[in-house]
Amino acid sequence: MDGTLVDNMAAHTAAWGEWHARRGLPFDQPSFFDRTAGRTDLDILADLEPQRSRADLVALGEEKEAIYRELFLPQRRLTAGTAALLAEAGRRGLPMAVATAAPPPNIDFILDGLGIRRHFRAVVSPALGLPGKPAPDMFLEAAELMAVEPAACLVFEDAPLGVEAARRAGMRAVALTTTLPAAAFAGNPHVIETRPDFAGFDLAALTGPGLAA
Repeated sequence: MDGTLVDNMAAHTAAWGEWHARRGLPFDQPSFFDRTAGRTDLDILADLEPQRSRADLVALGEEKEAIYRELFLPQRRLTAGTAALLAEAGRRGLPMAVATAAPPPNIDFILDGLGIRRHFRAVVSPALGLPGKPAPDMFLEAAELMAVEPAACLVFEDAPLGVEAARRAGMRAVALTTTLPAAAFAGNPHVIETRPDFAGFDLAALTGPGLAA
């Protein structure tokens, strides 16, 4: 969802920067993204604040996500070409799912805020008790809920940890360079295409009978 359906990773990064600034903590933006994109807030914060209780970590994560939603609201829109892709997949009868590390309020903020939840047969997140990426569990759960074999799924990702989760799930991937350059995804044979967004995306050329997104 993040960095694919919407180009929002800059807002997430800015929110983390503000979260760190409020605590007087240093913030190395490039390395932070590389370490955390696709992970859950609890996992990220457990590394940053290992002495905290789970309840404290949840509250800290909610603070960061509230900052993010405030920052991204004026920019909330679909990535270029996304509406056309969703419509084309619907016409072809391809089941689609969202597998995201985002917490439920952020999922609602995007899927309901942009009116696109109806396109997806399943929405999978750590709220279901699943680990974040690079673990493959969310992708595998999405495949099961769509009643599609993992090898027949096509994953859209913007982060190396997500691409790795797709590999572990036995799924092909398309990498979007909304946040990182194409070089970040080089050397992954299961990444069949790298592109800036969905504008002009040729779904027919990359899918066949039984494939799902």
